[in-house]
Amino acid sequence: MSRTATASPRRPSLAWVLLRWLIILGIWGAIALGAVLLWFTHDMPRPDIATQHTRRPAAAVLAADGSLLMTQGDLFGEVLTLRDMPRAIPDALIAIEDRRFRAHWGIDPVGVARALWANWSEGDVVQGGSTLTQQLAKNLFLSADRSLRRKVQEALLALWLERRFSKDQLLEIYLNRVYLGGGAYGVDAAARLFFGVSARRVNLWQSAVLAGLPQAPSRTNPRSNPEAALARGREVLRTMVETGAITQAQHDQAVAQMELPPRPGTGGGWFTDWVVDQVEEAHPQLRDITIRATLDPRWQNAAETRLRALVMDAASGAVRAMVGGRDYRTSPFNRAVAARRQPGSAFKAVVYAAAIEAGAAAPSSMVADGPLTRRGWSPGNGQWRTRGEITLEEAFAQSVNTAAVRVLDMGGGPAGTRAMAQRLGIRSPVPNNASVALGTAEVTLLELTAAYAAMVNGGRRVTPHGIRELVSEGRAQPMRAPPPEVAISAETAAAMRRMMVAVVTSGTGRQAALRGAVTGGKTGTTQDYKDAWFIGFFEGVVIGVWLGNDRGEPMEQVRGGTMPARLFREVIDAAR
Repeated sequence: MSRTATASPRRPSLAWVLLRWLIILGIWGAIALGAVLLWFTHDMPRPDIATQHTRRPAAAVLAADGSLLMTQGDLFGEVLTLRDMPRAIPDALIAIEDRRFRAHWGIDPVGVARALWANWSEGDVVQGGSTLTQQLAKNLFLSADRSLRRKVQEALLALWLERRFSKDQLLEIYLNRVYLGGGAYGVDAAARLFFGVSARRVNLWQSAVLAGLPQAPSRTNPRSNPEAALARGREVLRTMVETGAITQAQHDQAVAQMELPPRPGTGGGWFTDWVVDQVEEAHPQLRDITIRATLDPRWQNAAETRLRALVMDAASGAVRAMVGGRDYRTSPFNRAVAARRQPGSAFKAVVYAAAIEAGAAAPSSMVADGPLTRRGWSPGNGQWRTRGEITLEEAFAQSVNTAAVRVLDMGGGPAGTRAMAQRLGIRSPVPNNASVALGTAEVTLLELTAAYAAMVNGGRRVTPHGIRELVSEGRAQPMRAPPPEVAISAETAAAMRRMMVAVVTSGTGRQAALRGAVTGGKTGTTQDYKDAWFIGFFEGVVIGVWLGNDRGEPMEQVRGGTMPARLFREVIDAAR
């Protein structure tokens, strides 16, 4: 009997076992990595929208000299290439944010290690390791969340951006999109906002300030915190010396030149509200607008420190300055445009113009200044002593009330004065009684100043306006006010100018006089000193000043010939 032996099965070799496990682990590792990537990227935005953006509709108002008065929404300037802007801008940005920008591929291990060492050495977070490309990825696609998921997404998007765009293109996208504070996105919008110039024309220290803003645009905003902005700019200049972008001599010269323009006042807020409201009413369909306005910063700055003044070009009606109250931040109500107040004797210019235009009187004509009574009403003359008869010019210069009522009769009575008010552009209701000669009509500072413009410019009625041009989506549209129309004859206008000059040289408005210059105007004071006015002219500019309390409480002996007349003179002095 024979027996056959059975062979025992061969054990797999160690190499085969390891390979098998490696394959299994690789499969499961790939599945796990896929799951992790899916978890990190499931809510990641599409990277192919890098050159697209959504933002709030923007509005910007520019003064006559191109300086920025106001922005609403997100402000974007001109899209510039690196060739369009000074080399100092990208050099400063690279020096302060990412010195190895040209060398890395979106993520910089050397920069991360350097930041970790610096933070460990200082015991605090003093340096970041993100590259410019990572910052761009975050700015374009991601929120400010600092979670691990967002950091991974940031890295992945940075890698994609580096593959999709050249280094110069990445810099251009960054410089045209980065938020730099004050609602400004991109260096051109920020340069216009903070320096009043295009980014094409910024100098070295301005480039450094702009490059220093992305890290903390609110804290280093040149408008809200100029000291911090300049300190950050000096830091950027030091890093530019370290990287060889500039010399020490260039650094020293730039530091010596650092001086931010004066912070704009808030008085322009009333003006910008006025013009923006007009645009929104006339063009509600426009999404993004730039309003090129008539406001002159020189006149505006002069008027802001003098309260409740309005400056207008007599020939065109273009408003050069507007201050509608004490402080726009606490009270944006525009008293220059919306508040109707009694002008007192400042309205006598309309009364006298009606009489002269009717051919019934001239500045040299005589008028009685004695007492009179109309339907039980007897106007007083204050401290004026009756002389019997005086010229219209003297009656106007000394603001004699009884004479003004008689001049009212010469011009066709209340109806004639009402017609003249309408011809001069006054739309507020005018009383149909003799008290109108003393200024009982309620008018706004804007419309009364515009009425005086016709007497200054030779007789043409103007329409007050504040917009020269409207730009939307790259298209410019001139905004022309209605052309001036003849309201009174040139002879009547000349007579009114003559009498207004007499007010300043020998009448109630002496405090408005300027040495070596011809000025004229008319004072106005209402009962119990509730309102005080001076409307006057100087070299083709009409300036209206009104002082009063919102609730009509009396002021302390403030008359049109005192503080308002002085403010008129001071505004001109400051502007000159």
